Amino acid sequence: MSRALPIAATIAVGALALSACGATSNAAPTGPKTEGGVTTITIGASPTPHAKILQFVQDNLAAKAGLKLDIKLYDDYVQPNVQLAEGTLDANYFQHVPYFDAQVQEKGYEFAHFAGVHIEPFGLYSKKVTAPNELKDGAQVGINNDPSNQGRALELLVKAGLITLKDGKNATNATLFDIASNPKHLTFKETDPAQLVRSLDDFDAAVINGNYAIEAGLSPAKDAILVESGQDNPYANIVAIRKDEENNAALKKLDGLLHSPEVKQYIEKTWNDGAVLPAF
Repeated sequence: MSRALPIAATIAVGALALSACGATSNAAPTGPKTEGGVTTITIGASPTPHAKILQFVQDNLAAKAGLKLDIKLYDDYVQPNVQLAEGTLDANYFQHVPYFDAQVQEKGYEFAHFAGVHIEPFGLYSKKVTAPNELKDGAQVGINNDPSNQGRALELLVKAGLITLKDGKNATNATLFDIASNPKHLTFKETDPAQLVRSLDDFDAAVINGNYAIEAGLSPAKDAILVESGQDNPYANIVAIRKDEENNAALKKLDGLLHSPEVKQYIEKTWNDGAVLPAF
C-alpha cells in the first residue's frame, strides 16, 4: 500500500534529539488552540489506519464541530507518546490499551485515554504454507519484540494448536519464556514489528501487527493463514491525551466524532475484509 496519503500533515518519524522518556520540555503544554471560532488539535497518528480515519473526520465532520485536525504521521511506537508528554502534540492515536498501560507504568506518563475506536486483528502470515498445521518441524516463526504485543502473538499460536503456555500466562503477560510445549520445535526470531512484514520471505511464518500488514497491502481475509478474532478483543486502539486535559471540550468533541455512526460506516466500508474493525 502506498504511503502517499492525502493528508496535509507534517511527516514526523521521530526526532533523534528527543529522549524516549516521559520528561517534559521547559515550556508547559498549552493544549488545543482556538482562533476565529475554530479549535486546532495537533494529533499524532500511525499512517494506516489511524491517520486515514482522522482524515475522514477532518474532511467530513470536523468543520461542523468547530474543529481542525493537524495530523502528524509517525512510523514508530515511541515518539507519539514522547511528543505528547513534551507538549508537541495535543493527542495521539496509534496505540491499543495494553500498550498504553505498559508505557504509562514504565515511563511515568501522566496520560489518560478515551474509549476504543478500532481493532486491528493480528494475523499469522506465510509465503511457504497455507495453513498453520503445514509448518514443518523446526520451522522459523517471526514474532514481535514488543513486550505488550508478544503475548498477543503467542496466544494466536496457541489457538492454532502450535504451542501451549504455562498456567496463568496469556495474551496480556506471556513471553517466549512462558512457552510450555512446542511439539513442532518451532524456532522464534524476535523482530521489530515494523520489520516483520518486510522480512516475511525470510521466515516460514510470521505474526504481524494489523497496521503494518495493511500498509504492506496484506489482507487478513485473503493473505493470513490465521486471524485473531475481533470478538471480546482487548486490543482496541484509543486516543491518548494528557491527564490534565481529560475535560478539554475540543478533545471530547473529537472523541465523539471518532465514535460517530459515520466513522463506524467508514471503517466497515474501507476495510471490508476485516483488516480493521470498529470497537464500538
